[in-house]
Amino acid sequence: MSTVPLYSSQNLKIYNSLTGEKETFTPITEGNIGMYVCGPTVYSNVHLGNCRTFISFDLIFRYLKHLDYKVRYVRNITDAGHLENDEDAGEDKISKKARVEQLEPMEVVQRYTLDFHNILNKFNNIPPSIEPTATGHIVEQIEIIKTIIDNGFAYISNGSVYFDVQKFNETNDYGKLSGRNLEDMIANTRELSSQSDKKNPQDFALWKKADPQHIMRWPSPWSDGFPGWHLECTVMSTKYLGETFDIHGGGMDLKFPHHECEIAQGEAACGKTPVNYWMHANMLTLNGKKMSKSTGNIISPAEIFSGDNSILSKAYAPSVARFFMLQANYRSILDFSNDALEASEKGFYKLMEAIKVLDSITTGSSTTGFDVPKWRQECYDAMNDDFNSPILIAKLFDAVRFINNSRDTKGAITKEDLDLLSSTMRSFVFDVLGLVNTNTEASENNDKLSGAVELLIKLRTEARINKDFAMSDQIRDELAAIGIQLKDGREGTSFSLNN
Repeated sequence: MSTVPLYSSQNLKIYNSLTGEKETFTPITEGNIGMYVCGPTVYSNVHLGNCRTFISFDLIFRYLKHLDYKVRYVRNITDAGHLENDEDAGEDKISKKARVEQLEPMEVVQRYTLDFHNILNKFNNIPPSIEPTATGHIVEQIEIIKTIIDNGFAYISNGSVYFDVQKFNETNDYGKLSGRNLEDMIANTRELSSQSDKKNPQDFALWKKADPQHIMRWPSPWSDGFPGWHLECTVMSTKYLGETFDIHGGGMDLKFPHHECEIAQGEAACGKTPVNYWMHANMLTLNGKKMSKSTGNIISPAEIFSGDNSILSKAYAPSVARFFMLQANYRSILDFSNDALEASEKGFYKLMEAIKVLDSITTGSSTTGFDVPKWRQECYDAMNDDFNSPILIAKLFDAVRFINNSRDTKGAITKEDLDLLSSTMRSFVFDVLGLVNTNTEASENNDKLSGAVELLIKLRTEARINKDFAMSDQIRDELAAIGIQLKDGREGTSFSLNN
């Protein structure tokens, strides 16, 4: 017997950056979604602001799956061709890091790819369906450049290949995603000496001829060189999702020029718009200011987890930091601060405690004061409104208050409503929001600690029976030194943890 997919009963709306409106989401193929998100350039440890973007799209990925969609989520690794300042001049960031640290470029790539995966794993992000790399798709990039040249939208100059923006704009609309006008861009652009190979300053590189000192280089029909940054995402998204796919996401800072150029390349190569819904996550600030290495106003995810920093008063669990980020809509600017994290931590543990209480609630013949089916749909309504996680969290805390009251007021809910409340809470908290119950982790750790201390108590008892009082005292004193107090009584020895 076939089951009806959940998405068929929900009306999901997505804010489309291309139109500036919330639109009812209709996938190209019913029940299936193709989603591409721009991944990291792996030349340094992952930035906290990037983590917010990837957590936002992890939420989206999780909810789409929760709605019973089959989702192919592609997120790339940029491991070549990303020039400094995202311009067509300068030095490749990975090559620069390799030169400074005297490493092979792929050593740099490996180190920071592992860091990226490790941090997102701590945040409990689900890995994408496919994670392609730019260096793994050089052949495909060369082929699409040939197509764009053949279609008349690119030209060769001194071994490099550039996209002809003005030529493209004669029949298409360059700037439609970012709301920029090409004529205004031309009027406000000063010709730079580094752009002398271009016909116009707005043109961007599809292929760059490598300077003699450039480490990462590949042969092509035009020169030994490397692909343009914008081209990498066009190739990897269309290879795995098709010439037109459902959702393309990334940080707000990528809207121009990166995503604008992706649209132009897709239309120039395939003659059709590449994406139906463009989604952009907003930035993360720190104590009201932009994060910056130069000013010291910056903190890494690892420093949050360890507490080894000068900004926060203590360490915070990854799920607490994740919960904090999900308390703002992905399109809103979010300010990261110690006070905000402290407040989120309190809320997080209240939520986890309420879920624990669910198992001990006594049921009755009727539910009073709380319409569970209505509340459940309100949770879905929040997420259906462009993945509005802060509204969802507010709805969850409506349930938390009812749960806490039900603990004190016996028999205030029927078994049917309690089962629905429990399954809905767990689905949204763990499956959709992706939170991890750190209380459970702490309980497991306490069980291991208790076992270890009981073993030491047994060894101490044996030492006392054997009149080895020096060993007995040593075990007691060393446990006391780390905050574990032993207490000898008629029933044997017990222990307690000193706060």
